[in-house]
Parts: sequence; C-alpha cells; structure tokens
Amino acid sequence: MIFLPHNRNSLGEAAALARGRIAPNIYDTIAFAMLVALLVLLAHGAAGMRAPSALLTTSPVTLDLANLPEYALRTTLRMFAAIIVSLVFTFTVATLAAKSRRAEMVIIPALDILQSVPVLGFLTFTVTFFMGLFPGSQLGAECAAIFAIFTSQAWNMAFSFYQSLRTVPGDLDEVSRGFGLSAWQRFWRLEAPFAAPGLVWNTMMSMSGGWFFVVASEAITVGNTTVQLPGIGSWLALAIDKQDFTAVAWAVLAMGVLILLYDQLLFRPVVAWADKFRFEQTAGQEKPRSWVYDILRRARLLHTVGLPIAWLWQRAMLLRLGKRAMPAASTATSRRFSRALDIAWLGLVLLVALWGVVETVLYLRQTLGWNDVAEAFSGGLLTLLRVVVLIAVASVIWVPIGVWIGLRPAVAERVQPLAQFLAAFPANVLFPFAVIAIVATGASPSIWLSPLMVLGTQWYILFNVIAGASAFPSDLKEAARVFKIRSWSWWKNVMLPGIFPYYITGALTASGGSWNASIVAELASWGNTRLEAFGLGSYIAKATEAGDFPRVILGIAVMSLFVTLFNRTLWRPLYVFAERRMRLD
Repeated sequence: MIFLPHNRNSLGEAAALARGRIAPNIYDTIAFAMLVALLVLLAHGAAGMRAPSALLTTSPVTLDLANLPEYALRTTLRMFAAIIVSLVFTFTVATLAAKSRRAEMVIIPALDILQSVPVLGFLTFTVTFFMGLFPGSQLGAECAAIFAIFTSQAWNMAFSFYQSLRTVPGDLDEVSRGFGLSAWQRFWRLEAPFAAPGLVWNTMMSMSGGWFFVVASEAITVGNTTVQLPGIGSWLALAIDKQDFTAVAWAVLAMGVLILLYDQLLFRPVVAWADKFRFEQTAGQEKPRSWVYDILRRARLLHTVGLPIAWLWQRAMLLRLGKRAMPAASTATSRRFSRALDIAWLGLVLLVALWGVVETVLYLRQTLGWNDVAEAFSGGLLTLLRVVVLIAVASVIWVPIGVWIGLRPAVAERVQPLAQFLAAFPANVLFPFAVIAIVATGASPSIWLSPLMVLGTQWYILFNVIAGASAFPSDLKEAARVFKIRSWSWWKNVMLPGIFPYYITGALTASGGSWNASIVAELASWGNTRLEAFGLGSYIAKATEAGDFPRVILGIAVMSLFVTLFNRTLWRPLYVFAERRMRLD
C-alpha cells in the first residue's frame, strides 16, 4: 500500500527533503576541490614522465630549492604507481598461493627468494630492458624506477595477505559454507575483509619501504649506464655526493611533509574504513578517526554519484563464480590421485629448479673461480649473523611497543604518521654521520655499519604487531580482564598467541628486507670517504657498480640460497605453527 501526501504543502516538503538529500553541501565543495587538485597534479606529473629522455642530460638534477616540489611530486607518483602494481600482485599471487597447494609449492619459495634479491640486483637486468621498450622517452627509466620500488614493496604485502587468508577463523568459514557462498563471494565477503586490517598496515609499511630504497631507484648506476631521474632520491644522492648537509636536510623535510600529506589524505581514511572489518563479537571502545573520511561520508553529491558504482558492486557480489564453498567428499581413490598429482608437480618444480641451478653453475664456472665462491659464501655467513642478531634485538624492542600502541587506537592515530616517517627515513641520510663517527673513533665498520641494515626493516615488525594488536578481538580482551589475567600470563596466554601470525609475517619480511638493505648498509660513503663492512651486501654493491655481471649473479644466487634455507628452517615452520595453533577460532 502506498500513502500519498494530503496536500500541496506536503508535496513541497517532500520535494524539498529529496532535494536536500542530493543537493551539494560544504563537504561536497571540499571533496571536489581535493579531487581537482589531485587530477591536476597527476596530469602534470604524468606529462613530465613522458618527456624526451634527452632532457635528463640537458636538464640534469640540481640542488636548486625551487625544483624540490617538482621532484617530490615525481617521486610520490612513482611510489603510488608501484603500490598499485603491488596491490594487484598481492590480490592475484598471494590468493593463488593460499588457495592452491601446488601453486603454493612454487610461489612461497619464489617470494622467499625475490624478497632477498637486492634492488640493485633487479636494476642490473631491468634498466636496459625497460629503456629499450620506450626509446627516446623517459618512460623507460620511469618504468625501471617504478619496478625497482615495486620490488621493495610487494613481498611483505603478499605475505600478509597470504597469512590472513590461511588463518580465517573456523567459525566464519563454517558460516560461509552454510550460506553456500561461491568462491568469488567467499573471497569478497569473508576473506578480503578479514585480511583488510593487516593489508592496510603492510601497505603503509610498503610505502615507507619504498622510500628507504628511493635513492637506489632514482639514481641508477649500473656499469657504464647512469640515469638520474628528477626526484627526492636523486636529490639525496647528489647532496650526499657533494657533502651538502643543507640539501640533505631539505630533502628530509620534503619527505616528512609528503608522508604527513598522504597519511592524512589516504592512509588514515583507509584505516578508519578498514576498522569495520575487525573480527570481534563486541563493539570496540575506541575507533580510528579521520577528518577526510568524515568529509567523504557527509558529502551528499559524492554519495549520489557513487550510487551507480555501489549498485554495480552489489550486482557483482551476486555472481556465482567459482565452486561452491562446500567440504569435498574425500574418497580413497581421490586422495591417492591427489597425492600422485602432488608428487608429480613437486618433481616438476624440483626438476626446473635443478635445471636453473645447473645453468647458473655452468655460467659462473666460465667466468669465476672457487675463490670468488668462497668470498661470496663467507660474506653471506657474516651478513646472516648480522641479520639474526638485529632481528632478535628489534623484536625485543618493538613487540611490546607495538602491542601497547595497537591496543590504543587514539595513540595509534597519533603514532601512525611518525612511524611512517621513521620507517621511510632513508639510511643514506645517516651515512654521513655514521662515516664521520666511525672514522673519528677508529671503530670497526664491520660492526658499526650493521645497525644501518635494520634501520628501515625493523618497522616491518612494529607495523605488523600494531596491526595484530589492533585487530585483536575486544571480546577476548574483555574476557582476559574479567578473569584477571595479568602480567606474564597475559602475554603468554592472550596477547602473544593473538599477534603471533602477524609477528611472523613482520619478522619474515624484516629479515628478507635486512638482506636487501645490506647492499646500501655494508658499503657507505660520504664524499670521497668510503667505508666497507665485509659481507654479501658490499660484495653485490661493488659488483653492480663495476658492471661485473658474473659476480652480481653469484652474489644474488648465494643470497637467495641463504635466505631460502633460513626461511625454510625457521620462518616457514613457525608460519605453519601459527596457521594451525594460533588461529582465532
């Protein structure tokens, strides 16, 4: 039954009410202004990226302060281009690894290896390729830089998403099966929302990780090829080469302003939005807040314009793509067949890996001797020792701090931009002080350059612990409070099991990142002063600068071997333990 208004006044009031719901308001004005500014900046930066490559020679990077805003914009666009590619990579590769046992056999070891390959190792082989794709244009060098930044961002995001998909609570899984959700619906209704909080924090960490390697990504030197793209990274490289402390300070200040801006305009709204996906049965006491998120929610016209998109999304959620989420009826024949397929697949993977090892060995035998192998392996052992010690120290420091921050959303809101800035702080900025202090005191570079390795990677542990503590269900916290579980018993029985899967993801990516960071930490310079800590990172860095491809390949192969064995021996068993014993069921 439909009720009509009694008179014209009622009709007028109804019409006015309808207009009021869709008429623009002050929040629409603010949102529109922000959108226009974003589009203008994107258009300006994209035009610069498509400029002729000759401009890199005729208009080289300078330390003119007037150019710094332009450089900051170009660097930011590269960072966000890389993070978008990293998200696509995460949603495809990590999901495939979590869903397919046979794909997991290949993808997870490959991720272990790829996260250990230094940025310089990728640049050695990709710069020429990308520049050949776009001859005469800066797009080739831009793609090489974006790809290098991608290699410093993608792996921890993929590991985080994979870990979340493998630890979906059992009761939620049973509910999805009870409703008969298809694989498509299950992914978007259950798995992706459950993984969202951890993925958001790891995306923020990935942005910071990209800043850590921005110097190597924008100021590229591989053999006789030298490319300096306009950006904060190349500004820093030039400032360090000229020993200009003032220029270094300006670069750090610009980086801090950029981090604050995209934290306020992007990440804080996303954190506030993702809070609704927390797994809990009681309402949280405090919620993350964001003024940008509030503006977007209150903008009437923006909401109206978004209605068709929301309608399309709801229709997409009704699609029955993939198999229905039902427990498979397992028979003895099907189990034997599946096991035979697993063995055949594993044999094929091992055969391909063996072929790759043989080809690498044959190539290296033609150019290198056993002394080179011994040097690389001995350097790898020293770098491994540094990684183990530094990760242990970072864990002891940042796990308690991360839990304290994560359990207090108001504190996390204030700490978030500071943590991003510290995580993004390039180690190169501290090289001058480290080099001057080591030379002045006569200290050993092999010892005192080591902390630079963990400077950027320790934050993987902090961010993942904060994500784990933030996602910890409020009902479990209240239960622990009711039963008066305190002190060490609270850590042992409540919090550490709750954050353990997140910590493993953070520690695994931190250890892989530390191997990667060794290439910039074990070979530090300030002007003409150059210090070297013996290790695998300095071995690869020197070989890359010299354009010595056989030694670059040897160094990367040895590093991949060390990281793979270390992960298979320690982190992977802990991953399995977290998946089986530490789920929130």
